[in-house]
Amino acid sequence: MSAEGPVQRQLDAYNARDLERFLAEFADDVRVYRPPAAEPAISGKQAFGEFYARERFNRPALHAELLNRMVLGNKIIDHERITGVRDEPFEMAVAYQVVDGRIAVMWAFDPG
Repeated sequence: MSAEGPVQRQLDAYNARDLERFLAEFADDVRVYRPPAAEPAISGKQAFGEFYARERFNRPALHAELLNRMVLGNKIIDHERITGVRDEPFEMAVAYQVVDGRIAVMWAFDPG
């Protein structure tokens, strides 16, 4: 089973703003980091789902365009252009660690 599968499925669900399908690709104990912070910004699927319901999936213009993807074993690194969150599109890198077919850890590198 490729680690790329859950990452691509969550990206597709993100762009469809389908919270249930999106969350299905994440582990129950998912941790989200926003470097350079050392502690997780979000811990657990419930908090993760609440954040995306409140801060992302309610935005009608939300879209993530995949610009580049690297696959390194169970780690996937996506370079994305995000629209519909801020006044202007912005780019970010998102790294995922897939464990047992689910995304267990996510690191979101936002240059802004």
